[in-house]
Amino acid sequence: MPITELLQKNADFYPNDIALVEINPKLENKNKMTWREYSLIETDPSQAYRREISWGLFNKTANRFANLLLSRGIKKGDKVAILMMNCIEWLPVYFGVLKAGAIVVPLNYRYTAEEIKYCINKADADYIVFGPEFTGRIEEICHRVPRVRMWLYCGEDCPSFADSYNELISYCSSRTPKIKLTDDDDAAIYFSSGTTGFPKAILHSHRSLMHSCMTEQAHHSQTKDDVFLLIPPLYHTGAKMHWFGSFLVGAKSVILKGIKPEWIIKTASEEKCTIVWLLVPWAQDILDAVDSGEIELSEYELSQWRLMHIGAQPVPPSLIKRWKDVFPEHEYDTNYGLSESIGPGCVHLGVENIHKVGAIGKAGFGWTVKICDEHGNEVTQGEVGELAVKGPGVMKCYYKDEKATDEILKDGWLYTGDMAMADEDGFIFLVDRKKDVIISGGENIYPVQIEDFLRKHDAIKDVAVIGLSHQRLGEVAAAIIEVKEGYSLTEDEINDFCLDLPRYKRPGKIIFAEVPRNPTGKIEKPLLRKKYQSENLVAMQNEIN
Repeated sequence: MPITELLQKNADFYPNDIALVEINPKLENKNKMTWREYSLIETDPSQAYRREISWGLFNKTANRFANLLLSRGIKKGDKVAILMMNCIEWLPVYFGVLKAGAIVVPLNYRYTAEEIKYCINKADADYIVFGPEFTGRIEEICHRVPRVRMWLYCGEDCPSFADSYNELISYCSSRTPKIKLTDDDDAAIYFSSGTTGFPKAILHSHRSLMHSCMTEQAHHSQTKDDVFLLIPPLYHTGAKMHWFGSFLVGAKSVILKGIKPEWIIKTASEEKCTIVWLLVPWAQDILDAVDSGEIELSEYELSQWRLMHIGAQPVPPSLIKRWKDVFPEHEYDTNYGLSESIGPGCVHLGVENIHKVGAIGKAGFGWTVKICDEHGNEVTQGEVGELAVKGPGVMKCYYKDEKATDEILKDGWLYTGDMAMADEDGFIFLVDRKKDVIISGGENIYPVQIEDFLRKHDAIKDVAVIGLSHQRLGEVAAAIIEVKEGYSLTEDEINDFCLDLPRYKRPGKIIFAEVPRNPTGKIEKPLLRKKYQSENLVAMQNEIN
């Protein structure tokens, strides 16, 4: 069934139960109050430390927005882009677009004005909903995107070039629009991370979104009594599709506007959160704050917290060992996925398999996987090949990019670009991204293996390994190392530590610097390669001269 019917079900069954809570820690000392009756016509409710919305009002707000779009001539299949920071309005806007029969297009909040313009045109977006943080960027391009019929501003003090979302929907009907939707109807366009150039537009159907709901709930057993702490950006499939498990059962979720360790622990305690999905850097920061005494766990009520899970990147086993030492009662899980497979869950470790930490797991609920060579043939157990997945959550296509679609979708299989291997028990381990493999002196070097090894060092906070050009070997592995606060490291100390690695895997170059990550926690290796490759080429040329 279309995913919009789940919202209607929750509104019918639990109209007065809280669906979403928004916590803005920056306002705690300024204005610590709760808007218990979130209203469309209150004056500046955004200034509340805590806001909440019931399932009934969530559904009515989505209906109002759908009816607003329909009143402005939107047709089934038109596209509506969302450019907002995480907030309590985000999901009602998302579902309002779907209820109108339109296709929702979430945009990365880090996009520059030109990237926003590119994505609007790429997705054929006709309407844009944006928040106050983006007024400057939108004003810069709004007169250069003639296809957009309406710029809707969600916030106080609406700029002159836009229409006020809050004001307009307050006059619209809260009845469910009579738009017939099917599982096969187009529902959403998500943009890839853009690590190989401009981001690709990934088209998904209602069937994909519904399968994501069922996969997430099957993996983490959400019930109506669970409370999910939602921290990552909603424009990305990861956060939203993990929330879908709570959405499926009508459970409450808490949107936290910030990632400081104290804020995460405090919110989990005050809101009685039972499930928290973290990115690797956030988990590391929490553990570091506990170790340093910045966070005293005895001051918080955390006994209800049952599950911590991580995704979006390979997880260092050493991190989970530390986590279990500090939080021994927590179940742990990891999920693997990509936006082309509607986010997390096509491969899943499972809470019962913590002895396999380091693996991404086996095929998730409703999914099939294989590891194959360059001809699509499955490799033997223990060999490295490309991971491919198949299931109801695979994208329909890259929108308006038939060539790129044909490169990644073959006979129903989605080729992920991730190199992987399976152990004797069938558990899959990521080796690296296909494009990140370093070929040094004819040997394939997989950066993730070196990164996992280096993260065992007590003084290393984060590390990224990339390939840099080398006159004799073709490439060498360069380790960009971010040192923990209060620690010091030298190149000689790193070289000594790496003596336990095979000689060909040892970093040929050590760089001490910050490791950049995107909002979903992935290391931004293209930025690192661009920066250090140019410096490396200059050094090589100087050696020649």
